[in-house]
Amino acid sequence: MDLAEIWRVMRRRWYVLLPGLLITAALTAAVYLLVPVEYRSQSTVTLLNSKKATVAFDGNPFLSTQASLTGMADGLARNLNSDDAKADLKSLGVTGLHEAKIADNALGPYMWLSVVGTDRAAVLKSDEILTKYAEKRLLEFQTQQSVTPDAMIRMATIVPPQKPEAQTKARLQFLIMAGALGFVLSLVATFFVEARKRRGASPGKHRPAPSEGGESGERSDADAGDPTATLRMTVAHPAGSGAVGSRTAGSP
Repeated sequence: MDLAEIWRVMRRRWYVLLPGLLITAALTAAVYLLVPVEYRSQSTVTLLNSKKATVAFDGNPFLSTQASLTGMADGLARNLNSDDAKADLKSLGVTGLHEAKIADNALGPYMWLSVVGTDRAAVLKSDEILTKYAEKRLLEFQTQQSVTPDAMIRMATIVPPQKPEAQTKARLQFLIMAGALGFVLSLVATFFVEARKRRGASPGKHRPAPSEGGESGERSDADAGDPTATLRMTVAHPAGSGAVGSRTAGSP
């Protein structure tokens, strides 16, 4: 079946295709209205060495880096993603989903703190709360280990919580799936009706005529395999026998 034939079938069965396309459009509109737009805000923080460790660098923490800071950043990120931290953040007013992780391709103890939600203003506020909470948890870890203030690891904000940006990828995927599914089902229904119509019309074209289904048809089938059948018919009914018979019957 080529494209021309497909087009002809679609035109011939428009009364099946059109309702399917209308339902598809309604389904796509429903997905557009029911699936909300999500917004994402993200901040970038880094862990800095303690004041005591930066004395040799004139107190500049960016000149003093240690591998242990990256390990501490990983541990802090895991804690911020725990259930206890989620409960604390929720009580502080964080809405949506938050995530803390080591920054991709980071060359140091850099962390990404992000929040995703459907309310733009709430997402920004939640990311600000998450950033402050991360610094608070870092201090609590070290306080629990009785670390002196001069030896504590510090946190600095490299990129503050950014203006939330719309995340349309998931919504677009749902719209494409709904539209494609509805269109495919409409085509399937169209060609199904076309196949049923053709199947219903095809038996009448090959139905044998009444004269072919009687005695002559049976005799023809029986004589098909006998090579002497034609000879017997010729002898039994010679050409012109009907006319001769008529003259004989009428002669004195």
